[in-house]
Amino acid sequence: MSALLSEKQQQLLAELEGLPEEYYPYLLQMIRNYRESVLLQPAADSFRRGWQEAQRGDTLPVDRLWEGLDVE
Repeated sequence: MSALLSEKQQQLLAELEGLPEEYYPYLLQMIRNYRESVLLQPAADSFRRGWQEAQRGDTLPVDRLWEGLDVE
C-alpha cells in the first residue's frame, strides 16, 4: 500500500505512528480545524455571512482596514 501513497502522505503517517494513540482525537480535531480554516467558503456563504455582519453593525471604518498592513 505504501507504493500508492505520496511521499508527503508517508511522512504524515510516520509522524502519526510516533504519537500515543490517546492523542489521536486531539490531532484529528486540529486537522479538521485547520482544513476548515484554509478552505475557501463558497461565495454565497461568504457573502451571506458578510451581509449578516453588516446588518448587525459589525463593521470597521475603511481607514482601519489598512491598519497593520505594510502598504506603500
